[in-house]
Amino acid sequence: MLIPRYYDNLDDYLTENKVLLILGPRQVGKTTLLKNFLQKTKLKCKLVSGENIIVQDVLSSQNFDRIKEFAEGYDLLAIDEAHKIKGVGLGLKIIVDNIPGIKVIATGSSSFELLGQTGEPLTGRKRTVMLFPVAQLELNKIYNKFELKENLGDYLVFGSYPEVLTQKSRKRKIEILHELTESYLLKDILEFERIKGSRYLFNLLRMLAYQVGSQVSFNELAQNLGVDVKTVARYIDLLKKSFILYEVQGYSRNLRKEITKKSKYYFYDNGVRNALIANFNDLDLRNDVGALWENFIFVERLKKREYKGIFANVYFWRTWDKQEIDLIEEREGKLFAYEIKWSKRKVKVPSQWKAAYRDGEFKVITRDNYLEFIL
Repeated sequence: MLIPRYYDNLDDYLTENKVLLILGPRQVGKTTLLKNFLQKTKLKCKLVSGENIIVQDVLSSQNFDRIKEFAEGYDLLAIDEAHKIKGVGLGLKIIVDNIPGIKVIATGSSSFELLGQTGEPLTGRKRTVMLFPVAQLELNKIYNKFELKENLGDYLVFGSYPEVLTQKSRKRKIEILHELTESYLLKDILEFERIKGSRYLFNLLRMLAYQVGSQVSFNELAQNLGVDVKTVARYIDLLKKSFILYEVQGYSRNLRKEITKKSKYYFYDNGVRNALIANFNDLDLRNDVGALWENFIFVERLKKREYKGIFANVYFWRTWDKQEIDLIEEREGKLFAYEIKWSKRKVKVPSQWKAAYRDGEFKVITRDNYLEFIL
């Protein structure tokens, strides 16, 4: 089954003498997206891999003549796994600055490597798009809303990595998620940072998996791991930059009762989160359905904002006396508050929120109305 992706027609995102960067976690389909596009386009293309030693040697050489000779004569240069090339940003700059009319696509799964190398050299010369595990709004091109709701339990437990979605066997889905978690997700961090203590990273991720939707204390994590707080902060920063975790900070207009110092962390995919804690039980056998639901809704909304160009600052809100709201979007000069609830019982607007932010909207996201929120 070929799953249609939101960026199916990359022509819409390509500009002459600019680089289109396609970023995202490993195994979400960046290479497939690129190859499918190249098969359809009428442009004269050259596809290379950043894992190729010759490609690495040329594009990292900073040799103007070699790099120009390598790329000229093509309408489009496509570089898969571009983050494997040291100093790739400077090589790409030479190409787009000196070959009239050329278009370039570069994919990468490590934002801390790829963006770190392309940031300054490609200022004003790039456009960046993010590719996530498959979004509900992409699946809606295959399934109708009734069918999406029918499969909701599977999405909450197994997530939406492309290879997982295409499997019919429960056993095979679990095997793929374990392989993904153990072999792929931390690969970039371990290679790039030369971290030998992968055990600490896995233990940290497991702790965070149990705290989805809750505020996280670095001091508590450091104590449980047996490392210092700076190490925890560094590891979490790497996990964010490698598209495993997403950080959300507290919202406040400096009211004394509001908590802002601690952050919350969500996983880009529910299946990865469940693989880390080795729990693939059905929903009726779990005591963490609320956390799964909140993580799922948060990330699907993130995908929608990214794909549809909904620009917003994102927060949660909580007071010292435990009034809280799961998701705050600050966009177009207004505040939009969303409480994410698996149970269908009625939820009132928190009194302190209502008093402090009279201009803010408030809505409860439930199983009845979630699709209109994320599609």
